[in-house]
Amino acid sequence: MTRTIFLIAATLCALVILPPFLGLGWQNALVNILIASLFALAFNLLSGQAGLLSFGHAAYFGMGAFATLHLMLAIEDGLVFPTPLLPLAGAAIGLLIGVVAGFFATMRSGVYFALVTLAIAELFHSLTPHLQGLFGGEAGISSMRMPWQGIIFGSVLEVYYLTLSWVVLSIVALWGFTRTPFGRLTLALRDNEQRVRFLGYNAHASKVIVFAVSAMFSGIAGGLLAISNETANYALFSSHISAQVVLQTFVGGATIFLGPVIGAVSFTLFAYLISDLTRSWLFYQGLIFVLVMLYAPTGIGGVVQHHLRNVRKRDWASLAGPYAVATIGGVLIAGGVIYLTETVSILFGEEYAVEIRNAGGDLPPYDLFGFHFEPLGVLTWVVPLLLLAAGGIILMKSRKQILECWDALGREKTPQDAVTKGGAS
Repeated sequence: MTRTIFLIAATLCALVILPPFLGLGWQNALVNILIASLFALAFNLLSGQAGLLSFGHAAYFGMGAFATLHLMLAIEDGLVFPTPLLPLAGAAIGLLIGVVAGFFATMRSGVYFALVTLAIAELFHSLTPHLQGLFGGEAGISSMRMPWQGIIFGSVLEVYYLTLSWVVLSIVALWGFTRTPFGRLTLALRDNEQRVRFLGYNAHASKVIVFAVSAMFSGIAGGLLAISNETANYALFSSHISAQVVLQTFVGGATIFLGPVIGAVSFTLFAYLISDLTRSWLFYQGLIFVLVMLYAPTGIGGVVQHHLRNVRKRDWASLAGPYAVATIGGVLIAGGVIYLTETVSILFGEEYAVEIRNAGGDLPPYDLFGFHFEPLGVLTWVVPLLLLAAGGIILMKSRKQILECWDALGREKTPQDAVTKGGAS
């Protein structure tokens, strides 16, 4: 517990102190990371806490953004309202729509619940371009942040600290909610809804409440995005936004409270750093999701938590070697996958098709990683295949060694076990 408090305090200090020393690009990235983290935590309240997988949470995220923008427009027209409290508009509309949508969606569970939430989000996505007065059509609506108490809110840094304040308060509120008796009840709903009914609780009303709370915090995240961008359009209701928060949550770890934050930080940073380097960054993102779901279903946070729980019980020297070997295997496989992906992207791209026409139908060499490659050359295809094969063999062997080490360490007696056994005898 002390370690967790120390890590949280150190992270907060870094988030407060470091941004003024960063460039505008990184400040913007941090704002997006904070917003994505809050959105993922709000989604996980419904998915991880209550076991209700929503495929349409973009509806409440987008409505929170538009409600905040309308309030910003009213402030421009003379309404007296503190700029730091703008996300309250997103919270209010998210809560209201969450109650209505949740009432109908929670009448079903499992895949049917997921499909209903997806249908609700698609309804918003299809209607908003045609509602010019409310959503500005396809162009959306825009507004400006107005000064308050001498704070202009004209710089990215000011927006960052406003976003940080709201995100920290929202995370504390979400954590407190999970610790309440009702928060514990939602865990029971996830594990055995029928038993909750037998105990006399209204399961449907409970699910509506947790749905509405999740939508409310999603609306706050949408409101913060509107404040940051000063504009929004119907694309916020797209299935891509809903899918993104699902990926972030499960990659980070849906069973851990701060797990979705890990996924949001990882994917947002990945998009910020990689999207300018390759057009295939979404493919890599999807590949990461598949690998995590196959080999680490508890997410990155689950893997980290598992190691932290055993940090005092394990002889990590015996695991260091297999982990290092596994890392080498993973790097080799990653190199082969990246090479093949970028090669296919170039050979089937429009620019290379123009080069083929200019060359009279021949396949000209292409540039990748600063080198020239022949499309029909043997080494062009043998090298990545060798990388994949070597990496796969190394990973399989190291995986076997890691499992053996964990099994051996699990059979070893801890000092506490020895004392307990000795006292019992």
